[in-house]
Amino acid sequence: MIDLNINHTRPDSFRNTKISSGIRTSARRTPNKISLSIDHKKITYKDLVDRLNRVAVAGIDGLSLSKGDHVAIFSSNCIEFIEIVVGLADAGVATAMIPPSVTVPEVEHICNDSNSKILFCHKGLEDIARAANLETVKKIIVIGKDYEDIIGNAKNIQPNTLLEEWDVFSIPYTSGTTGKPKGCLLSHRSRVMAFYTMGVEFGCYSPDDKALALAPLFHGAGFAFALAPIFFGGTCEILPKFEPETVLKKLQELNLSNTFFVPTHFHQIFSLEKKILQKYKPSSLRTIISNAAPLPQATKEKIINYFGEGLLHETYGSTEGGFVTNLRPHDQLRKERCVGLAYPTVEVSLRNESGSEVTNGEVGEIYVRSPILFNGYWQNDPATSEALDENGWCTVGDLGKLDDEGYLYIVDRKKDMIISGGVNVFPREIEEVLATHPDIKECAVIGLEDDYWGETVFAILVTNNNKNISDVELKSFCKEKLAKYKLPKKYSYLEHLPRNAGGKILKTELRSMAVSGKI
Repeated sequence: MIDLNINHTRPDSFRNTKISSGIRTSARRTPNKISLSIDHKKITYKDLVDRLNRVAVAGIDGLSLSKGDHVAIFSSNCIEFIEIVVGLADAGVATAMIPPSVTVPEVEHICNDSNSKILFCHKGLEDIARAANLETVKKIIVIGKDYEDIIGNAKNIQPNTLLEEWDVFSIPYTSGTTGKPKGCLLSHRSRVMAFYTMGVEFGCYSPDDKALALAPLFHGAGFAFALAPIFFGGTCEILPKFEPETVLKKLQELNLSNTFFVPTHFHQIFSLEKKILQKYKPSSLRTIISNAAPLPQATKEKIINYFGEGLLHETYGSTEGGFVTNLRPHDQLRKERCVGLAYPTVEVSLRNESGSEVTNGEVGEIYVRSPILFNGYWQNDPATSEALDENGWCTVGDLGKLDDEGYLYIVDRKKDMIISGGVNVFPREIEEVLATHPDIKECAVIGLEDDYWGETVFAILVTNNNKNISDVELKSFCKEKLAKYKLPKKYSYLEHLPRNAGGKILKTELRSMAVSGKI
C-alpha cells in the first residue's frame, strides 16, 4: 500500500514539474525559434508563452475559473488546441477532450460527465455544440474571434497558481469500444515523465528535431507526440487533418525528422498511386512511431520497404497505462507480431486469473507499473479499482505473453477472446494471418454465439476493389497457418470497418450488425 500522508520538507531548489515547463525553458533559450506551425501560420516560443499566459489569466479573471475546475475542447487540430490545454493547465484547470467527429449525444456525455464549465469549440463544429444539452457549461467559446477577444484582453503574466505534480492537466476520454467513454485523469508528472521516456527510447526529440503531428490532438497519444517536440525545444508542424498525399509532401518538403502514425494511416498512404509514392518519398525521416492499434506484420514489411530500414518503432500502451513497450527498428522483422521490450522506467507483469505471474510463453493479463500511469477515472471508483490495484499496478484487460528474451506479444483483449468448444481462441492471431492475403486490406474477427460450439469464429473482411474471395480459397489459405479450431466458420464483407474517433475497430458494433443480420 502506498502511503500518501507522508510529509516531506522540500528543498529551496524544488520546482514542480508542469506540462508547460519545457516550453517555458525553451522560450528562454531560443525565444525567436518557431515552436509550432500549421499550414502558413507559425508561432515562436516567445509568442507561444505569451499566449499561454494570456489563456491562463483569461481563464481565472475573464471566465471565473479556479483550480480544480474543468473545461472541454471540441476541435480539430489547431495551434489553439495546445494553447488552451497547456495554458489552462497552468491555472490548475483540466481540459476534457472531445473527438471532432462525434455527434450531439457524445458531446453531451463528455461535457456533462466531466462537469465542464466552458466549452471551446472549432467554428466548424459550433452548430453541434450549441445543439447539445449542456448541463454544466456556462459559456461556449468559438475558436477564432471570440477566443482572440478573450485572450487579447488578458494580461501577459505567468499565473501563480500553486500546483502539485500529480494535479490533473487533461482528461482524454477512453475510446469507448466496449461502452460509454470514461474520463482518464492525466497528471502533469505522468506526461512530463512520458516525454523523457519517449526521448530516451526514440532519440528524436532534441532541439534540432522537427516533427509532424498528424494524429488527432484529442487522442492521448496524438497530443503527446505533438507536445513532446516543443517540450524539448524542437519544432512541430501540425496537420489540420490527415490526407495521405499531404503527409508525404510535408515530410519531404519540410525535411521533417519524425512522425507518429496509427495503422489506418499506413493503409491510406499505401493506397496512393505508385507515382505519387515515388514522387514524395521522404528522405529526412529518422523515426516513425506506430501506436493505438496492432500493426499487422504484412504492413510492417510494406513500411520498411518504402520508408527504409532503421526507422520504424511499434509502441504499445494505453491512455491509462501510458507507454508500456516498444519494438525497436532492428527487431521489426526478427520479432514477428511482437510489441517489444518494456520502456525505461516501466515494469511489466503478466498474471493469470488468480493473480500469480505466468511463465514465459504462457498467456496472462498485462499489468504495468511506472511513473507515467493515469491517476484514475473521473468520478468512477469501481472502474478505477478494476484498473489500478493497491500496489500501483495498472491493467486495461489486454492479454499477452513473453518470449525467452522478455519481449511482449499482444494476444488480444480479454473481452474480445473467443471460447469455442471450450478452447480459447484469440482473434488477433487470426487477423494477422488474414491480413497477409494479397486481396485483403483489413479485417476483424469476432465471436458469435453458437448452440454447438458456444461461440463460433466469424471474420469480416475489407478487400481490394471489394472483391469477394471464395470460402474455399480462404480456408485453404488459413489452414496452412492456423489450427483447425481457429479457422473462421463464416466470412462477410464490408466496404470499411466501423471505427471510433481514435481509429480503433468497434467490435461491439460488428457483433450487433452480425446478430441483426446486417452482415
